[in-house]
Amino acid sequence: MGKETRILEAYAIARDAYAAIGVDTERALDRLDRTPVSLHCWQADDVRGCEGSGAALSGGGIQATGDYPGRARNLPEIRRDLDKAYSLIPGSHRLSLHAMYGDFGGRPVDRDQMEPGHFQSWVDWAGERRIGLDFNCTLFSHPKAASGFTLASRDGGIRRFWIEHVRRCRDISAHIGRELGSPCIHNIWIPDGSKDITVNRFLHRRLLLESLDAALDRPYGPGTAKDAVESKLFGIGLESFTAGSHEFYLGYAVARRLLLCLDIGHFHPTEQVADKVSAVLQFLDEILLHVTRPVRWDSDHVVILNDDVRALMQEVVWADLLGRVHIGLDFFDAGINRIGAYVIGTRATQKALLLALLDPVEALRGHEDAGRKFELLALAEEAKSKPFGAVWDCYCLRKNVPVAESVIPEIQQYEADVLRTRRSAS
Repeated sequence: MGKETRILEAYAIARDAYAAIGVDTERALDRLDRTPVSLHCWQADDVRGCEGSGAALSGGGIQATGDYPGRARNLPEIRRDLDKAYSLIPGSHRLSLHAMYGDFGGRPVDRDQMEPGHFQSWVDWAGERRIGLDFNCTLFSHPKAASGFTLASRDGGIRRFWIEHVRRCRDISAHIGRELGSPCIHNIWIPDGSKDITVNRFLHRRLLLESLDAALDRPYGPGTAKDAVESKLFGIGLESFTAGSHEFYLGYAVARRLLLCLDIGHFHPTEQVADKVSAVLQFLDEILLHVTRPVRWDSDHVVILNDDVRALMQEVVWADLLGRVHIGLDFFDAGINRIGAYVIGTRATQKALLLALLDPVEALRGHEDAGRKFELLALAEEAKSKPFGAVWDCYCLRKNVPVAESVIPEIQQYEADVLRTRRSAS
């Protein structure tokens, strides 16, 4: 019996097992296939960007640790690595760009001078692959961010510089959305804060409020782009005060009708980010999720299929919120094969979503509405042991990507053929 036949037979058994608890596996796979995950370009090169310095970044919570050979060194290599990663991941895709990854043609272009033309080659690249693009303004790794403050700086000149950068990034995002016919999510995260005691927190947050209002004062054209603001509990050098806290950005997003970005790693380790989804969406139309894996702090480890990711996707599906949630990734590990990191992290996120889509939600909700708490708990427990793996394997087979552990030799071969040739210059 061939491998493909075994996969299809296992799927038939799984389909019937799920049907017995009221779950249509084909419907679940269709919904999964229509839900894009936005990969992040900065995993390919350890968050170094394409502005010419080539130096690893540090400070402001941005730090990729490790020195595994094969780091992408330029745009062609980043795109080649992304193409390889996409070929190993089933489903719908997007790509999230940071402003520091523009196609600058080897010329110095400061952040307040960036234009849509610097990203046209990315638009053309994405259009050929029929994927959408998302965007992030880059308010770190720059001399005008050295003080630890950008949009919340006391220095009016510094604030004006970064306000102009955000404005230009919004113009770039709108251009991307128009060109690709898919709204571009423009995410704003800043590294503003202090390592030690800060007396005038109120002033910095008032300055941040004013700067954001100035940067976001021009509306987008219909269907082109959407702004999101991303909070953080703390970061390297921000241990005592972070201007863009969850409370600040939640209030700002509600008041200004923006998206709120919830990053799994940006909260206290005991907080359940999944529980925030249905809470904030009482007041907001949409949110952005940054899926990552914190280990003791916001360390941005590669996503795996753990309880936090499963709970996050379960909340989105159980509350029927997929149409209001944008899913993106945000991790960077320089200590392992970077293509492998992309594949592990994205497939784990998709698996978590599929597991949630395979839950007998209607039956569970019926038990809850009727007060049948024993039946609710019992069915939820039984659903955990259904043959989910067979459904996932069939999905990978249908999408013509490696099934299960067969993805490993594919990545090993790419390392031997491509990544090792970069070793001397990494």
